[in-house]
Amino acid sequence: MKAKKIGVGIIGFGSITPFHVHSLLEIDDCQLIAIQSSNKEKRQMIRDKYDVIALENHSELLKLDEIDLIIICTPSGFHLEPALAALQAGKHVVVEKPLEINTTRCNQMISASKKSGVSLSCIFQNRFSENFLKVKNAVDSGKLGKLLLGNAYIKWKRDQEYYDMSPWRGTLKGDGGAALINQGIHTIDLLIYLMGQINTISGSIRTLTHDIEGEDVATANLEFQNGALGTIEASTSLYHAFPEKIEIHGEDGSIILEGGEITHWNTKEDGNLELVSKKSDLASGANDPLAIDYNLHKNQLYAIIKAIKQGEKPPVHGQEALRSIQLIEAIYESSDTGKKVRVII
Repeated sequence: MKAKKIGVGIIGFGSITPFHVHSLLEIDDCQLIAIQSSNKEKRQMIRDKYDVIALENHSELLKLDEIDLIIICTPSGFHLEPALAALQAGKHVVVEKPLEINTTRCNQMISASKKSGVSLSCIFQNRFSENFLKVKNAVDSGKLGKLLLGNAYIKWKRDQEYYDMSPWRGTLKGDGGAALINQGIHTIDLLIYLMGQINTISGSIRTLTHDIEGEDVATANLEFQNGALGTIEASTSLYHAFPEKIEIHGEDGSIILEGGEITHWNTKEDGNLELVSKKSDLASGANDPLAIDYNLHKNQLYAIIKAIKQGEKPPVHGQEALRSIQLIEAIYESSDTGKKVRVII
């Protein structure tokens, strides 16, 4: 007898939803059952293109017994309500990044997951690139020695039209902010994952070139629990956008990951490797938010579905996804108060 496939439903059909759909259609252990959209034209497109059920309200979707897992692709500040409804209905939940726009809303989701006994996880697909996993293994195995510096740079460009075309973008209610919590959060998540617990943060944010509530320029100085220091620089205002970059420096070596490529690898053990990584499967969203490949989504969704089938905690579970929100919230607080903020993660 064949093992039962995990039935999947998607709530929200925005620009990122096709990445999930294409991924699910290539994963043997799951079956896409239904997609919810409040837009009539999109529902018809869903039926025609994907041959799945298309529903107007997420409450209808949650009534389908064949659905075991819900993926939430609504705007950032509208993750909580459908997530709570799905968790209370006993469905496993995957949420597109960020988990939510502040720690209070994130913690409500985490508590509901614990109470219902079903899993909650968040999409941070860049953790699943081959090149990043090489860096992670090098750090965890001690190849870089004692960690000294960890830096994250997200120096991107978004024009005003990007914000105007979706009224939730750049707003405090819909986005929670802007350059940090929307564009920067992927790289910030990777930095925390590599460097570990943060003790304190000093941050500054500004809105300099866009007509939005959130920040379009941000900087932060970090003090890690292991004694290392670090920085974050993020922007959506730069005339020339650059691929996102992470620099990890230790007593015995340094590695730089830029636009998904390992551009620098110099350790006492390996020496200076000039050609470090093959062409990355992680294209940069420096200028275009959709200039990425869906295969990393597929890698993470495959791992989540495997964990559900085996009764294990999925990768980037709710508590883990909360960490980047706690860090960003601390930067906002530090900028607002002008004081160094202690981070409790």
